[in-house]
Amino acid sequence: MAVRLFEGKDHAAAYLQYRVEPVELISLIMSYMEKKTTKQFNLAVDVGCGSGQGTILLAPYFTRVVGTDISPAQLQMTLAKSNPPNVSYRECPAEELPFGSGEVDLVTAMTAAHWFDREKFLVEADRVLRPGGCLALLSYTSDFELEYGDISNTLNDICNEFYAALLPFRNPHIGTSSVTIYSDMFDSCSYPDKEWNDCLRVKRTLSLNGYICMVETFSTYQKLLQKDPTEAKRLSDDIRNKLMAAMKTSSPDTEVTVIVKYFYWLACKPGSL
Repeated sequence: MAVRLFEGKDHAAAYLQYRVEPVELISLIMSYMEKKTTKQFNLAVDVGCGSGQGTILLAPYFTRVVGTDISPAQLQMTLAKSNPPNVSYRECPAEELPFGSGEVDLVTAMTAAHWFDREKFLVEADRVLRPGGCLALLSYTSDFELEYGDISNTLNDICNEFYAALLPFRNPHIGTSSVTIYSDMFDSCSYPDKEWNDCLRVKRTLSLNGYICMVETFSTYQKLLQKDPTEAKRLSDDIRNKLMAAMKTSSPDTEVTVIVKYFYWLACKPGSL
């Protein structure tokens, strides 16, 4: 990867516990593959797999699934959950995948490609993909929304305070918008058969505290935490308390609906077996 983050043990553990599993996106990826290519689903490679939440979702569709990541701490977290027998993990950079040319049926990167050396990664993905193989890159915007009764707008105003406070800690590698990064990668992909999808709203029911903890896994919050742990805790506590006050609840375990806004693109390598 061009940027190395998410490597502390505590951060990796929180990532495993609180990040959303993109079940809906996997269904869309497989639907695309079934329409575009021969049904030879032998090997899927999930690049920048982290703790493997997305990796294991591919297991029902492929003979073998391999998650790769450059972070030993993240890969250690893959052992903390039950993995299907056809899923394994490898430590390696996204730009140097340990697979032969034309060996892979699907290359995915779930909320990770913005950290890669994007040009080198696309070249490497093309190398390992078989003719007719597919590439699927997905991520989400960091402005999660909350739904709760008739006060959703009030809650989202408070959430926006959270995001605004974290914005100065955004890594320069990803600039002001990760959507732009993925759009640029989409444009630079030479495959003529490709499609861009702006927004898929994925809803999950979480505790209020679960929402806070999920935002705390963001790289921006982690940077603030490293710089000023006291301020990071104060910010989280302040947002939590404001949300609880607006919801008229005294319990951070009160459930809310969290909306994650995914964007993604899919492409099929020319040719067929």
